[in-house]
Parts: sequence; structure tokens; C-alpha cells
Amino acid sequence: LADLLTRNIRPHRGRLSLIFLNLAAFARFDPKKPTLSRFVEEDMNRLWCADLVHSSHTSVEMERVREIIPIMETVDALLDLHSMLWPSPPAYLCGLTEKSHALACALSAAHPKPPLVVQDGGHEDGPRLIDYERFASNRTGATACLLEAGQHWRPESVTTAHIATQLFLEQMGLLSPQPLCATPAGPARCAVVTHTVLAHSSRFVFTRAFRSGDVVKKAGSLVAFDGQDEIRTPYSNCLLVLPNLRPMRGHTAVRLARLVDSA
Repeated sequence: LADLLTRNIRPHRGRLSLIFLNLAAFARFDPKKPTLSRFVEEDMNRLWCADLVHSSHTSVEMERVREIIPIMETVDALLDLHSMLWPSPPAYLCGLTEKSHALACALSAAHPKPPLVVQDGGHEDGPRLIDYERFASNRTGATACLLEAGQHWRPESVTTAHIATQLFLEQMGLLSPQPLCATPAGPARCAVVTHTVLAHSSRFVFTRAFRSGDVVKKAGSLVAFDGQDEIRTPYSNCLLVLPNLRPMRGHTAVRLARLVDSA
């Protein structure tokens, strides 16, 4: 986003909004403790719910969400840029509507190396920005998807985010198309989440250091322990989505997905 601001981009049509969401957390960033600045009080990407917005619940992140909501109510298309704690290839995440899936697939397919596209219903502990009703409802035309660009601080993650942003602005008609360094490789690989695995204990551990996008071929394969409980794949060719190798109790440890034909 800083690069886009420096380039002084002006859209051919419509309005372009560039938003750094959690400024308070960013202001607390300490290079010696880089993982402690994800949020100040709570995960902002679990707060995008009208009931919460209009409730008495308050935190640094909640107040920032309330500040941003009026802008979100004007947005027609949203690309939410993220990076990951654990090393994994990039992936687009989208909700269960066809409009969000179409957006993610179109963006992925235009990459020189198309990232995986994952459809899911979000997290049990709260809705993401892309799950906000304006984007998740079939009653509106507004749509959104999320890019996990790669691991934090890796140069290739920044490159992926640059490519995705350029493609998004081009496909929305805001910028003229620019030639990419390589020809797109073909349609995106798509998956739909079928199971969300929560850590019910503080002793959740994977059997090995899985990466997002890893496929476990055999049904019933042991992939993790949650205390004494075994976590096994529910079907063959089970795809693991964004495994958290050190999940906190009550948080998502991994999502399990089934590969499907691309759009």
C-alpha cells in the first residue's frame, strides 16, 4: 500500500481506497519481538459483525472497525491483503457465494503461478472482513476476497501482493493492464473447506510441520494430536489449509478441504 501511495495512482473510474487497518498494532511493532504486533487487544479480523459493531463491546480493534465501517458500506469490490506466520505458498480465500469465488478465481488465474483458491464459511470465533454482510450476502453486488501472500517479511510475499493488487485494479477497470513477466499458467486450483479443526487443549501438535496446500492422500491419516485426541483426515486427498503449528486453545488449528474443479 505504501508503494501505491508513493506512485500516486489515480483510478480511471470510480474511487480507490487504500486502508492500513490496524494502525495501533503496527505502531507497536518491535523487530526483536515481531510476532507480538498482530493486534493490541483482540484479532480485528474476527470483529466484522453488525451485532458487535452496534454493541457495547469495546477494544482498540473494535473502535477501529467502527471507524472503518462507513467506508466499507460504500465498497463494491475489496481485496484484503494478508501475510502468514508460517511458511506456506500464497492462497486466495473467499466466502461461499459465487460472486466471491468468481473474483478469487479470476485473480488467481491471472497470476504467472496461480495461487490456490479456498472457499470457506469463516471462523467460529468471529467473522473476517470478507465475511462482512455487505460482501457475504447474495442480496448485494459487493464482493470481496482475501489474499494470504506468503510468510511475513519474505520478499516474495511482497512481490505476490504487488501482482495481486495490480491485477485486482486492472480487473476492476481502475488501471490499464500491465504486461506480467510470465504468461499465466492456467486456471486456479480450487478447494472447499469441509471441516474446521479447533484446538481444544493447550497441547495441540501436528505430526509434522505441514504447509498450507499439503494434500494427505489417504483417508484416516493421522495429522495431529489435541492432547490425547487424534486428528485424522476425513477423506482421501484431503487438503490442509493454513495450519497453525502453535494454536492457542479455542483457536483454529487447521481447516480441511476437498479439491474441486476450478471455475
